[in-house]
Amino acid sequence: MEITDLQKDLAATFRWTARLNMHEGVANHFSVCLPGSSTDFFVNKAGIHFSQIKASDLILVTKENIEKLKKKPEIVDPTAINIHGAIHKKVAHAKCIFHVHSKYATILSTLTDPTLKPIDQNTMMFYNRVSVFNEFGGLGFEEESEKMASALGNKQHMLLANHGIIITGETIAEGFNALYYFEKAAETYLTALSTNRELNVVNHEIAEKTAQETANYPIDLAGMHLNQIKLILDKEEPEYKN
Repeated sequence: MEITDLQKDLAATFRWTARLNMHEGVANHFSVCLPGSSTDFFVNKAGIHFSQIKASDLILVTKENIEKLKKKPEIVDPTAINIHGAIHKKVAHAKCIFHVHSKYATILSTLTDPTLKPIDQNTMMFYNRVSVFNEFGGLGFEEESEKMASALGNKQHMLLANHGIIITGETIAEGFNALYYFEKAAETYLTALSTNRELNVVNHEIAEKTAQETANYPIDLAGMHLNQIKLILDKEEPEYKN
């Protein structure tokens, strides 16, 4: 099968996530739906380090082959096929899904109150746009995945208590950009908490205004971000497109 631009773009985000040290070796997973579908999606093949993933390592899961692939964990990780399959099917706006256990997002997920308070522009990007899944029940197999999909609801992103983060997007560029900035936002917030000083939390009106302004920015910063990543990889790791 011919390699698609979707596969190339998603492969680039794996490589860059590895460079940012936001990976878990051969664990964690990203996915993207085929245009016009909520049941057919590319997801990373099991057992490949994020830094080594190529476009051809992305497996196409479809409504016709999903049950067969669930019985072949050596091809697609069982938690990947269940989490992404459930969310893509139930949540219309989740065209792309990025799931990681990155350092700061995961630390945030362990707090009794994991709310990311609006204290700077990056934290304000996510104001009132992150749901919290507080019912950690083990690894993301079928039952847990269905609960996750329901908990996401109409929010764009979801913090998995005691687990990590799920970021969604309408496009790969949008989703990856949000993943990148959520980790930066979590780092800023946790560092601020570590000072044991009172935080200057912005009020609702300003936080919501800033979130909306960021979402409606007059130029496509997310697209530019991904394009720059691909330009670097084209020079330094061109095999990602293979």
